[in-house]
Amino acid sequence: PPPPPEKKNDTAPGKEEGKEVELHFELLGHPVKIPKPPKLPPVAEWFRAIVQYRFPSSIDPYTDLIYVVWLFFVVAAWNWNVWLIPVRWAFPYQTPQNLHLWLLADYTCDLIYITDILVFQPRLQFVHGGDIVVRRISSSHTCSYSCCTDSVSERNLFFSQYMVFFEFNDRMEAVMKKAYIYRVIRTSTYLLYSLHINACLFYWGSDYEGLASTKWVYDGRGNAYIRCYYFAVKTLITIGGLPDPTTVFEIYFQLINYFVGVFAFSIMIGQMRDVVGAATAGKNYYRASMDSTIKYMNSYNIPREVQNRIKTWYDYTWKSQGMLDEQELLVQLPAKMRQDIAVDVNYAIVSKVALFQGCDRQMVFDMLTRLKSVVYLPGDFVCKKGEIGREMYIIKQGEVQVVGGPDLQTVFVTIRAGSVFGEISLLAGGGGNRRTANVKAHGFANLFILDKRDLAEILVHYPESQKRLRKKAKKMLAKDKKPEEKEEGKEAMMVIPPRQETPKMFKAALKVMEQAGIEGTLAKLKKAYRPSQSTAEVNPLLTQLVRSEVLPVHATFNE
Repeated sequence: PPPPPEKKNDTAPGKEEGKEVELHFELLGHPVKIPKPPKLPPVAEWFRAIVQYRFPSSIDPYTDLIYVVWLFFVVAAWNWNVWLIPVRWAFPYQTPQNLHLWLLADYTCDLIYITDILVFQPRLQFVHGGDIVVRRISSSHTCSYSCCTDSVSERNLFFSQYMVFFEFNDRMEAVMKKAYIYRVIRTSTYLLYSLHINACLFYWGSDYEGLASTKWVYDGRGNAYIRCYYFAVKTLITIGGLPDPTTVFEIYFQLINYFVGVFAFSIMIGQMRDVVGAATAGKNYYRASMDSTIKYMNSYNIPREVQNRIKTWYDYTWKSQGMLDEQELLVQLPAKMRQDIAVDVNYAIVSKVALFQGCDRQMVFDMLTRLKSVVYLPGDFVCKKGEIGREMYIIKQGEVQVVGGPDLQTVFVTIRAGSVFGEISLLAGGGGNRRTANVKAHGFANLFILDKRDLAEILVHYPESQKRLRKKAKKMLAKDKKPEEKEEGKEAMMVIPPRQETPKMFKAALKVMEQAGIEGTLAKLKKAYRPSQSTAEVNPLLTQLVRSEVLPVHATFNE
């Protein structure tokens, strides 16, 4: 036998069947081993990744998560100054011994501000004349665009970061799933900051009057900030129990405190009420709708069993969807955005429907916006046998069962999420196709419903898809029919039925009439007619002539 073919070495240089081999090269006739590069530690890997990172030339402030993270550091630095500058001004916490620590924190915050102004802000996208500007702003454009306000020459660092603070709030509310939680925290922080400023002012006033000089001022014992903060809380909330001011300065200070406290606290309470009200608006709407429905059912004495099922529907629909009707939320959006949401949510399910495969893609997109979400309770019949079908059903969540039998308890098949049924009814003519089975929900089922009228309005603009759908509907309908039903369908489709064969006796009568003529035939019939006999009893021939309209129905033998 011939020798086996040599196996070619297709491995890359430096590797042999998955194993690394040492590489060498010759230097002055001597092989020299190439050393392997040392493996970097994790810290070095991170450092190399940072060095190789390329900063984007344009940043979308609404969608870029990195920018939101950077805003967090900017706002943290800004809050450091906002909270600590009043403390360092009023309280004796900044001393020559710790001055270097305070300055280190200040310079760090300034470095963050300058980095934000020089690196991030010039790269932010913005809208100018309806166009989104994504290119980097040069110094020659700083007078034309709104982002030029971030330049150091036009505003100081503190004011620039003041605007960034509110921008960070907007971005956080857009990113968080439950934005009301952040709003509650932010409003509570506003209240705490008001008390913080008041505590600093109270210590400054006490130091101005002299610590422990009167009963009203701070006596200098204990933690200065905590005791002054306690005084600020009692003053702004007006709980009482405060010592009466004695000097004119103390009286003015306390009056201003009371006025500002009432005004600020009322604003905080009102803002907190709005935040909590907005957070619970959906829940309040759900409760109001349910209470109105219960009141209506009680006024008309609806059976208790029906009332319990309706209450269950309200409860499950709210817990599963977070709303009673999705259309109420989507109707506020433009048509294009509604379509985008419908495509993202429902296209994966509808694209699997065999009836719509091969149709115009835009027609399917338009159809998705017409889908309606409906929740069925356990045991609810989605459709019954014999009903006129006007909808198609897509199972979004849960299961339905095809049932039958004398008591409709025999389960033939179970249809699960992602399946479709009732699609033939959308295109059936003659007022709609009758349902051929009983379908009921097995447990809680969330279905998408497409109405026949909605589909008809869409197909007007897509004639090719309409023809394709009708062909598919006919094939699917013919496939599901029994042989007897197919024969009946063929007979029903015949506009002109076939002509029946002429009876033999009638053929003989026609032959006699041809020989004797119409007058001779009537004469023969007159002789055979007896007055006691009715017209129908004279002769079967006469009856056939009348039925075949050869003779008028009112003809008599005397005539």
